[in-house]
Amino acid sequence: MTQSPASPLPPPKERRRLRESTSLTQAQVAAKIGVTSETVRAWESGRSTPRGHKRETYAKFLASVEAEGPAPAAKAAAATTATATPVRSRRSVGRWDSAPLDQGQERGGGRVRAAAEAAGGESPGPAASPDDATKAFDRLYTYAAPGLLRQAYLLTGRRTLARESVERAFQLAWERWPEVAVDRDPAGWVRAAAYEYAMSPWHRLRPSHRHPEAPPADSDDRALLDVLLSLPSSYRRTLLLYDGVGLDLPETAAETEATTPAAAQRLLHAREAVAEQLPALAVPDQLHRRLTELAGAEKLQAPKSTLVRTDGERRTRFWTRSAIAFTVLIFGATALTVRTAPTRYEPVPAPGAVISGVPPRTGPGPLTQADKKLRDKLRKSAMSGPHRLAPEVD
Repeated sequence: MTQSPASPLPPPKERRRLRESTSLTQAQVAAKIGVTSETVRAWESGRSTPRGHKRETYAKFLASVEAEGPAPAAKAAAATTATATPVRSRRSVGRWDSAPLDQGQERGGGRVRAAAEAAGGESPGPAASPDDATKAFDRLYTYAAPGLLRQAYLLTGRRTLARESVERAFQLAWERWPEVAVDRDPAGWVRAAAYEYAMSPWHRLRPSHRHPEAPPADSDDRALLDVLLSLPSSYRRTLLLYDGVGLDLPETAAETEATTPAAAQRLLHAREAVAEQLPALAVPDQLHRRLTELAGAEKLQAPKSTLVRTDGERRTRFWTRSAIAFTVLIFGATALTVRTAPTRYEPVPAPGAVISGVPPRTGPGPLTQADKKLRDKLRKSAMSGPHRLAPEVD
């Protein structure tokens, strides 16, 4: 018996592009095919390949999207999702100044859409004009900055560094806005940049970081913050992303640049360290609640988006002019070197040859007895000679 050839599938990037062209989430596609959203994510990333009946169903879905266009496939998948599967509950929705920890991001897909809805506009995309880019950036900043500021405080335990990390992250996002605007998760892009800056080991060399800042007023908050800061930076970041922000384990592993098993081990060790010193937080839900309370206890105010953009542009202009000046300096030094350098080969003078038989040069020595007699004779004989000319006073 011969097996029928497997249905052809496009490359992983093309699968993701076809799904996004229909404005569907991975959960909606998974409901239509009969798998989980994690499976669809693995298919689109290339970590796994569908087989058997699921492969045929997935291939037909992608073919229908490519042939019929995004609208019919999107309506069909949306109808299937609405009738077959309930809406997945969010673990954490909202901002850190309220009860939840996350910035409107739910586990799984659709984070860009959630961010846009929270900001009061459409999903960020490539801006058609500078005004549109400014408005999109301001919406993203208004939505993500408050919660991100509290996350950076839990990472570092320093209010000034947390504020500086968020400002630098958004300045970098504004500098690379064409890239950030088309990203699937702009808030996640900024969060990763802020985390990297906040956890840089070079901050310990700054004079202002030689002394710790004032701890929280509440004793429980101080104890939890001390435990967090005692964890290794990778464990602290993994714990905050999973139990604080509410990301899935694969997303946490991707953002921390680790494998999923490594991220799981970091999470387990971090929970064990917290539970060892604070037994009341051994339950993940209690830990999530306490992280929320600790983040909301600090009244951290993010600067205005206009100020962040202005400072970022000023910094960019400064470094651009510095780079131009340095380039001109190098060019001038090179031109001067080329101008003054010899244009032909000049042989090096040969070293002098040693000549033998020449007596060494000596200076005047002490007078001998004969020399003294001759000197006295010459002095006496000078008196009998002609008179010396000497000026006379009139």
